[in-house]
Amino acid sequence: MPIRVVLVEDHDMVAEAIGLALEQSGMEIVARAKSIATALTETARCRPDVVVLDRRLPDGDAVAAIGELEAAGSRVLVLTGEASAAVAARVAEAGGAGLVLKSARLDELESAVRRVAAGEVVFAPSLLGGVLDRLTGRVPGAALTAREQQTLVLLSEGSDTAQISERLGVARNTARNHVQRVLEKLGARSQLEAVAIARREGLVD
Repeated sequence: MPIRVVLVEDHDMVAEAIGLALEQSGMEIVARAKSIATALTETARCRPDVVVLDRRLPDGDAVAAIGELEAAGSRVLVLTGEASAAVAARVAEAGGAGLVLKSARLDELESAVRRVAAGEVVFAPSLLGGVLDRLTGRVPGAALTAREQQTLVLLSEGSDTAQISERLGVARNTARNHVQRVLEKLGARSQLEAVAIARREGLVD
């Protein structure tokens, strides 16, 4: 049986090139999606072997959706335009099976999809050391929970506690506690310093 793939990419030309390459190698593109919401729907419907997931989509950072995608029984391979151990660690922490740069050749992507479908984990050797450091807590930010990571992203976008409360759908006191824990875990004395540390470490863009 061919490897069944859901391809999630919002740029049509990129999606066409990837889809054609994978199909020519004997894989089956069972669905395409341009957003996280559609990816979740199509993955639940088709239950593919692998979801090839662009990290940046119109409705957000797709790393946050990896857990839901894998709940459908699929393995997730993330495509990203940037190589950083922090991004790779987030993918690994979320349960992703690997990360491939968009600058990679199509045959490298095809190989990565096959390896992921076979149960392997695929990260560039240059990123593995940093991934392990973050997963074992040797780098600031490694211990952030998913909700704290969301809080950090909102802080980096300039949101205050009231806006974080509204965006996360939690009480203002809860949002304030999330912010405080982010500061403590990053060793920051202010929200501004927390954002500066996070950007330096690649925890946010």
